[in-house]
Amino acid sequence: MVKLSAKKLNELEGKSLGQSAWLEVTQERINNFAEATEDRQWIHVDPEKAARSPLKSTVAHGFLLLSLLPFFLSQCEIFQTKFRFAVNYGLNRVRFTSPVHTGDRIRNQASLKKVEKKGLRKVMLTIENTVEIEGKQKPALVAEILVLLYL
Repeated sequence: MVKLSAKKLNELEGKSLGQSAWLEVTQERINNFAEATEDRQWIHVDPEKAARSPLKSTVAHGFLLLSLLPFFLSQCEIFQTKFRFAVNYGLNRVRFTSPVHTGDRIRNQASLKKVEKKGLRKVMLTIENTVEIEGKQKPALVAEILVLLYL
């Protein structure tokens, strides 16, 4: 496994980190998230009632999509290299721009916006994310995630 370096990260600043594989958003995943977060609003968990709504079906929680960012980012090459560990530090400019319906497939497009040295063998990454919905023009989510990476 290749060791990740600050030099390599600086070379990637401003560049695409690639895209994740498609992931189907199932009702089971939505229900599990609803249980874990105590957010059982009918628009997420009641397919019959949701079918009569303007959205025509249940939709994923926005925070479910947000919580998938670490999974999507784990598919990027830089997170498949050797480093000590990474922690979520925060988020910037989060917008839920389009609903994700049950059965939709989503993927993430990521780019490395900024690399900041934060100490010996430690850097802060600002990563731009666009979660796309297969077959739709408008993304589901746009957000910057801050990752503190210990090299």
